[in-house]
Amino acid sequence: MQVSAEAGKALYEALIKNGVNFVVTFPCNWTSCLIELVADDQSITHVPVTREEEGIGVAAGAFLGGRKPAVIMQSSGVGNSLNALASLNLTYKIPLLILISHRGDEREKIIAQRGMGQALKKLLEGIGIGYFDLVDIEGTDKVITNAVNASYAENKPVAAILSPFLLLEE
Repeated sequence: MQVSAEAGKALYEALIKNGVNFVVTFPCNWTSCLIELVADDQSITHVPVTREEEGIGVAAGAFLGGRKPAVIMQSSGVGNSLNALASLNLTYKIPLLILISHRGDEREKIIAQRGMGQALKKLLEGIGIGYFDLVDIEGTDKVITNAVNASYAENKPVAAILSPFLLLEE
């Protein structure tokens, strides 16, 4: 399996269409094509981080400074960012698009990814963060637009969960 460049491009175009101009990224080989496009775009401020909760804080600051941020992370990073999401974004009503590569399904080669991958949706629901599942390229624009609109209408984070069926090619 290899990473889908087509999916990366579709996600990137949906971010641009929705006015996202500040993107915080945590390394994930499944979203590497998207991260490369974001990093190369001079109209987007790209901030790579090493801890997911750090990225939540950076994105919140960007929003408060007038930017329209998104965070790209993998499902294992959600556990690291729950406190920041609950105590910062939810408490102070800070919208945020979170793109989450859904690791840990039967196609996952790294067994350590499975626990958080299986718990992902329950964790998001548990702290009151809505999500949209994105499983194919054709749905990319609609899902990202719906997630951004919901985030700003509700003034809280909303996730787009990126399926391995979207991100990986056989």
